[in-house]
Amino acid sequence: MPDAPDTAASAKPPRRPRPPAAAPAGQPLSGPQRALRRLGLVRDIDLALHLPMRYVDETRLAPIATLRDGDTAQVQGHVTASRVETRNRRQLVVHLADASGELVMRLLHFYPSQQKTLAAGALVRARGELRHGFFGREMVHPEWRVVQPDTPLPRALTPVYPASAQLPQAYLRKAVVSALARAPLDELLPPALLPPGLPTLREALERLHHPAPGLDAEALHDPAHPAWQRLKFDELLAQQLSQARSRAERAALAAPALAVREGGLLARLRATLPFALTAAQQRVVAEIGADLARPRPMHRLLQGDVGSGKTVVAALAAATAIDAGWQCALMAPTEILAEQHFRKLVAWLEPLGVGVAWLTGSRKGRTRREMLERLASGDAMLAVGTHAVIEDDVRFARLGLAVVDEQHRFGVAQRLALRDKLGDASAECRGLEPHLLMMSATPIPRTLAMSYYADLDVSTIDELPPGRTPVLTKVFADGKREQVVARIRDEVARGRQVYWVCPLVEESEHVDLQNATATHAELSAALPGTGVGLLHGRMKAAEKAAVMARFTAGELAVLVATTVIEVGVDVPNASLMVVEHAERFGLAQLHQLRGRVGRGAVASVCVLLYTPPLSETGKARLRALAETGDGFEIARRDLAIRGPGEMMGARQSGDALLRFADLAADEVLLERARALAPQLWAEHPQAAARQVERWLGGREDYLRA
Repeated sequence: MPDAPDTAASAKPPRRPRPPAAAPAGQPLSGPQRALRRLGLVRDIDLALHLPMRYVDETRLAPIATLRDGDTAQVQGHVTASRVETRNRRQLVVHLADASGELVMRLLHFYPSQQKTLAAGALVRARGELRHGFFGREMVHPEWRVVQPDTPLPRALTPVYPASAQLPQAYLRKAVVSALARAPLDELLPPALLPPGLPTLREALERLHHPAPGLDAEALHDPAHPAWQRLKFDELLAQQLSQARSRAERAALAAPALAVREGGLLARLRATLPFALTAAQQRVVAEIGADLARPRPMHRLLQGDVGSGKTVVAALAAATAIDAGWQCALMAPTEILAEQHFRKLVAWLEPLGVGVAWLTGSRKGRTRREMLERLASGDAMLAVGTHAVIEDDVRFARLGLAVVDEQHRFGVAQRLALRDKLGDASAECRGLEPHLLMMSATPIPRTLAMSYYADLDVSTIDELPPGRTPVLTKVFADGKREQVVARIRDEVARGRQVYWVCPLVEESEHVDLQNATATHAELSAALPGTGVGLLHGRMKAAEKAAVMARFTAGELAVLVATTVIEVGVDVPNASLMVVEHAERFGLAQLHQLRGRVGRGAVASVCVLLYTPPLSETGKARLRALAETGDGFEIARRDLAIRGPGEMMGARQSGDALLRFADLAADEVLLERARALAPQLWAEHPQAAARQVERWLGGREDYLRA
């Protein structure tokens, strides 16, 4: 239903729309203006790029008598009678007639002023769905307005925009029309560089905002439509230009050159490792070493499937930095993962004379002060911990390398804070940035690497160490719970260990915690004489560490846990993973959980229990897990299911960074934009800068952190 002021004014000639996105200086914003800002519609170009979600055809009038039940159409007629009824609820009943017949407009919500506007004799244009009610033809709550006999019909389909309750469509349409007239939509790109057959940007936007009558509205939603192809290409090009600029700016910065010393710490560490590096590990170690030796900051992503051996690669990178006289910091998102890294690095490096500091939120008082003093003095050359590593009181003597594990779980500000730690204590460090190595056990699909990670160098460990056994994945409805418990008995009888993971859902953390507790009690009763542990995120750090230590030592045969064990837990004797309510988990998270088993020589199984009915998305996730154990294929399917914004947490910004382009469908456009970006910066730098500003505005920093 339109607002009263809009309806009352509808009989007057249309006024020139005012720019609604901003209020005059010194005046407060109106409700719709605030709603525009909440939607991010601040600049004229923002409104120009705010595209309709659908269209309605108001270019034609249908005779009332020709309409059938269920038809959606626009009619025009005179009001023959208007009254308020209170039969079941208060409503305004308006009888509308044209030359062919009559219908009833039934308004369930209305203003007194609208009752006056809809008095007998008024000429009304209404659009809605026709129903055959008890009293004949009627439209319940149609869109309507009072018109004059000479009021023209629209010459284009009427757009319907994504909006909010505080932002009427009429107001938003005026805002878009006004913005389109003012927005700088001139062509920035030389025509020869555009994909052939595409309209100009202004033509594309005009076509999508105001499609001509007779055009098929469905065709306008086809992503292959030339107008959409132009928008997608421009958006992808802006992203590629931003990433290319970020890479160039970083190349101009200075970093300590960390050259490998022959016979130094790196060589001694490799000689003492109890295993041989795989060919893939040797390759990525060489790539990282070459970066560290250069006097500009490394910005590299190390990706590898679960269990591919990324920690030892990080240790070798740390050894390179330490041997050159510079400190290293390794930051992980959880205490359990950080502690796993800490134990391994201490075992490998402390015998070689490297001091290692351990920093987490649970370390307080004197112990923490001692660690901070060792880092500030340079006595500890390696710091391992959680986000506590970047707290304000942490000072490094000479930080040369920062390693961030599971980097997608840290926000932009946290990663930047770690980079800013260099130069805190030494004049020698001023003007230098640390080298940055980010690690991820969630492999990145090719199109994602080409777009959101285009400013990174990527190293891939695409080979598992020998001795890792493939994990068989089975999917069961939760009605087979008893059979699963019987399988646990068999595994425990063979001397093996089992994980049982319960979901943790943010909206109902308390309920899910009870679920884990109840499952722990149930399994304890079903497995008498068997050690069953419980682990969840609300336990104190010391309690969690004690439970994990007992499970790692084999004192506990079964561990009931929430997703705190998702990454970093390495118990080679564990052979069975049960995930309860698997439909609640994301695909990458399920793959991570599955990676907790199969870490030794014994055959391992992952059981995914779900509660029917499954959504189509849930079916796709569980099917993918059952069909493949390849982390790269899992990542590809995850991208197809969720899209890049959700998969990446929108680079921890809260907003999807691509609005129009689809990485799965638009790879050809992406490759063209990727190839064109360096040429534009070299030959048309001003146009390139304007393209980035037009499309990204203040969001560019999220691509560059």
